[in-house]
Amino acid sequence: MNRAFSRKKDKTWMHTPEALSKHCIPYNVKFLGSTEVEQPKGTEVVRDAVRKLKFARHIKKSEGQKTPKVELQISIYGVKILDPKTKEVQHNCQLHRISFCADDKTDKRIFTFICKDSESNKHLCYVFDSEKCAEEITLTIGQAFDLAYRKFLESGGKDVETRKQIAGLQKRIHELETENIELKNKVQDLENQLRITQVQTSPSSTPTRNGTQPPPVPSRSAEIKRDLFGAEPFDPFSCGAGDFPPDIQSKLDEMQEGFKMGLTLEGTVFCLDPLDSRC
Repeated sequence: MNRAFSRKKDKTWMHTPEALSKHCIPYNVKFLGSTEVEQPKGTEVVRDAVRKLKFARHIKKSEGQKTPKVELQISIYGVKILDPKTKEVQHNCQLHRISFCADDKTDKRIFTFICKDSESNKHLCYVFDSEKCAEEITLTIGQAFDLAYRKFLESGGKDVETRKQIAGLQKRIHELETENIELKNKVQDLENQLRITQVQTSPSSTPTRNGTQPPPVPSRSAEIKRDLFGAEPFDPFSCGAGDFPPDIQSKLDEMQEGFKMGLTLEGTVFCLDPLDSRC
């Protein structure tokens, strides 16, 4: 049964909008792994992926390896996969990159989603064992996607891009402040070396022919405030919209494309009981 989030009439969302927009919904699950798939959607696609990962997990289990436990954190910003003890993020799947989410109607524990990898642009299928709450997690991801899409439309992408721009500027300011400190230290070292050289080669007590002292070396503070490479100091407040990194617009276009593709929620049959569906 196909359950696209935009056409869901037989189900109601399980969480309040605030829970997903201001916080996150956590789930403790077992992670069977991820594998590359050829298509971003499709029952047969996830069925083959689950079959492959279940078989691989069955082999590992026979060798004494346990299925790792992870914590899922679902919000309007994405689905994070964390180590339950250290809270270290193992995978961060942005919602606009998730195109398909399904749960197994014959095995209430198994669910999966397909996400486009941000670095390789390959589609990866993630499979989990969820202690009989597969459908709930699937619906939670669907609700988060719905809220994120509405928020994206309301802000016109401005809210998302503003966050990226602020983060980019803060990082750039920190980098420039570090560079500025290093350059000041280098300038100070050069000035000290210059003074030592002048003292050694030209004693200050030696008068000129007319009996006057040589003019003092002009202070560097009177020069134009530029760095050693001739660049003016970075001012984030004078940075116009056209001065932002060129990848901002491409990321916005990517988000628009991802949301337009939509998210398909599907309950299907893809378990392989002979291969120990309990993992």
